[in-house]
Amino acid sequence: MRRWIKLTAVIAVFAIVAAACGGTSGTTETTSEPTFKACEVTDTGGVDDKSFNQTAWKGVLDAAADFGIETKVLESQSEADYETNINSLIGENCDIIITVGFLLGDATKKAAEANPDQKFAIVDFAYDPALPNVLGLVFNTAEAAFLAGYVAAGTTQTGTIGTFGGINIGGPVTDFMDGYVWGARYYNSQNGTDVKVLGWDPEAKDGLFVGNFESKDDGRTMGQSLIDEGADIILPVAGPVGQGTAALAQERGDVGVIGVDTDWFVSIPTYKEVYVTSVMKNMDVAVYNAIKEAMDGTFQGGLFVGTLENDGVGIAPFHDWDSKVPADVKAAVEDLKSQIIAGTLDIQQPPA
Repeated sequence: MRRWIKLTAVIAVFAIVAAACGGTSGTTETTSEPTFKACEVTDTGGVDDKSFNQTAWKGVLDAAADFGIETKVLESQSEADYETNINSLIGENCDIIITVGFLLGDATKKAAEANPDQKFAIVDFAYDPALPNVLGLVFNTAEAAFLAGYVAAGTTQTGTIGTFGGINIGGPVTDFMDGYVWGARYYNSQNGTDVKVLGWDPEAKDGLFVGNFESKDDGRTMGQSLIDEGADIILPVAGPVGQGTAALAQERGDVGVIGVDTDWFVSIPTYKEVYVTSVMKNMDVAVYNAIKEAMDGTFQGGLFVGTLENDGVGIAPFHDWDSKVPADVKAAVEDLKSQIIAGTLDIQQPPA
């Protein structure tokens, strides 16, 4: 199994920027040019989306800070930009190209097959059969979302929680929603409660979607709809759209939000008082390690799966909600995490 290095150092912003630019200015000392170039193509939403594009880019910048490599990012404004951006970076002699998001799957495959010597890593997608020059970075977010769903069910005051997605593209979105519902169901089975989950049916694979990953207004509207139906804790799986839900929750003062991809308390602190927790995909660590492997000659195409066991996924601290989450719920979450890692709990089939 591929071994992954988890970053533990906190890197100052000025150091990241300097490294990303290839060094500092204002000196006459001769320095060697970077001999390795790591590049990224974002999905729509941009590199500063406070979500998966930005988290993946952090992994590139962390590698730049540690290894002194050159970096470049091209932001996709629409799906029409995917192929153009990838081909542009191939022309710039990038040693590895990171493409971010399920929707870049076809464009990445086309470029990889046409350029078999070019190394790629793609976030939230993998190929079957695997491509020898592409490493798929996928994450079992259902495991972490199961814990978040348990927390939400054990913390709700109304007995109703909710979720919605951006676009129904399958696993990268609906795995969060599946786990959230399964976690709430498990809480009900263990506590004799009947907490309802609005917005997603894991069996029917049907639920609420706003149709994009950009509109904060849509996040506000969908959040209001769920609140009107009684939900007081909401999981928006829609990138920046979720910020609209968080803004609404902040205005109301009686609604909690569960973030996705990153710890929103850190990455989107404007609404920090509404975050119950966040379901995190540690994409930065996975990207960092893909770059390191490309540098040291151990890169292989195939698949990396982030799990609770390898810290590829997890839930964030409760931060300002720590006093609102019951102590028995906190204790149960730690036990459930251990059971999932040990393989003794099937999150899809909790006991009746």
